[in-house]
Amino acid sequence: MRRLTFLLRPSWLILAALVAAFAYLCFTVLAPWQLGKNTATEHRNQLIADSVRADPVDVTTVLDDTASGDHSEWRRVTATGSYLPDSTVLVRLRHLDGAPGYAVLAAFRLTDGRTLLVDRGLVAGVDGTSRPPQIQQAPEGEQRLEGRIRMSEGVSADKTPLTQDGYRQVYSIDTAQESEVLGQPLTPIPAGERGGYLELSENQPGAFTPSPLPQLDAGPYLSYGLQWLAFGVMAPLGLGYFVYAELRERRKEKAAAQPAPIEPTPTEPAATEPTTPAQPTTEARLADRYGRNRS
Repeated sequence: MRRLTFLLRPSWLILAALVAAFAYLCFTVLAPWQLGKNTATEHRNQLIADSVRADPVDVTTVLDDTASGDHSEWRRVTATGSYLPDSTVLVRLRHLDGAPGYAVLAAFRLTDGRTLLVDRGLVAGVDGTSRPPQIQQAPEGEQRLEGRIRMSEGVSADKTPLTQDGYRQVYSIDTAQESEVLGQPLTPIPAGERGGYLELSENQPGAFTPSPLPQLDAGPYLSYGLQWLAFGVMAPLGLGYFVYAELRERRKEKAAAQPAPIEPTPTEPAATEPTTPAQPTTEARLADRYGRNRS
């Protein structure tokens, strides 16, 4: 355990805290956020696909079915009644074919007396500018409309309604806000907690260019969610690798700092004097020269 005491240093403690916080965020915030968006997108795509295949129903059926909730968005419905005069409201910051434009809203009173908010479609600004064109009034008399239920967009506190260029203008399509702007109680269609409105289909009475349907593509949210899960796993593993690498380097440094063992010097054999051959005696020399006396 003494080898791991370096982990108590402030730098390592800070690194460990950052890794733990990052992994926690990956598993509890970032990955669920992307996976939730993927689920919501798949749910929306399924509702759109179902609405394309299904026949339209009378909007009063949806109004009376308060339990339909979010499942009613994108549903095709019909509505019979008449447009209220002088109920035009423009939605700013929209685009049509890449140019500045407006969404045109109006109030539509059903034959049963309830009044709905209707999105008549998009119009382009004058000569590619943000100035609204002259808006044609909705047709008078009883009309039968067909469209899709859309969920209110909500409002921003810093973007309040205004009157400009002769029209009442807002920044989002929201049934509650448009009810205040028009001074007319509007009945929200069940489509989420904020309620919904009717978005007209093409070639309907009083309709302009309809907003295009979203692409039925799940998007990259599932991939992003899985990536955040992978990052949450990889971060602690990376910290573990750094700890292992630090231990390995410390072992190498410790081994290099230790003195090398002293090996014993081998003992050399004692030097011996060279042996001098014995000198032959005089008698031996004479015998070798003249031969020995054989008598």
